[in-house]
Amino acid sequence: MADVNLNRLSVFVALVRAGSFTAAAEVLGMTKAMVSQHIARLEGELGVTLLSRSTRRMALTEAGAAFHAACVRILAEAEDAIALVGRAQEKPSGTLRLTATSDYGTAVVAPALAAFLRAHPDMQADLVLDDHMSDLIAERFDLAVRMGLLRDSNLRSMRLGSFRQLMVASPAYLSRSGSPRLITDLASHDWVALALLATPLRWTFTAPDGSRRTVRMRQVVQANNVTAAHALVCHGAGVSVLPDYLVTEDIRQGRLVALMAQYSLLTCGIYAVYPGKQPPAKVRAFIEHMRETLAAVD
Repeated sequence: MADVNLNRLSVFVALVRAGSFTAAAEVLGMTKAMVSQHIARLEGELGVTLLSRSTRRMALTEAGAAFHAACVRILAEAEDAIALVGRAQEKPSGTLRLTATSDYGTAVVAPALAAFLRAHPDMQADLVLDDHMSDLIAERFDLAVRMGLLRDSNLRSMRLGSFRQLMVASPAYLSRSGSPRLITDLASHDWVALALLATPLRWTFTAPDGSRRTVRMRQVVQANNVTAAHALVCHGAGVSVLPDYLVTEDIRQGRLVALMAQYSLLTCGIYAVYPGKQPPAKVRAFIEHMRETLAAVD
């Protein structure tokens, strides 16, 4: 099988369909001699005679007829496969398998995905929330929504938007421990640390005049994901820095208080990450949907 040039199958089928070497050459855009050469080499590769030919006519041998029927099926299946891939590139279809962190996935991606599926009723989705970095290729994900700085990789990425980091505490905690007035006051407050961060107890703040100040916090409790840290802060465990998409409504409703708003923290990016240079239509459509969703919030 390794010695058979599969391109010759289409020449063979075109020859049988056309009925002569001359007609086949016109259809294929080849010379008559080249068509004859392809068939002779195919017969040599297969080790059988496919056509009985004379100066006036040609006819399939028994082996040739069986091989022709198989070739027609093979080429039809190949055309179907090509058409299927083409449709996937043109119109969102199939199952969209995506992953995101548990906090952002619950707060933002899941509602956006529900709206996306309403707009594409023939599609399905598989949403996997995981706070650890997933291997998109090994785990067969179409895309991931990732936050912050991206690691170098062979994956492609597109920026969807950004989020701010806000320092917050509950009214109950502030009533018990007082509100920090100066950046230096933070070092004496109870801090809810997020274990996922590289430096969960060291934070750098930028003042209105552009100067920067780094403070080391005093940990009272540590959480392994943002959702747990958010719950701890809401229940009065201490102060922490949390993403705006998780705390904006809490601040509006008075469940949390934003602290030292005159100082700013690093604004972080939100990215769609996907394998391959040419993502299918379902991936492109969801990326555009996410960008529109985040733009509407801003």
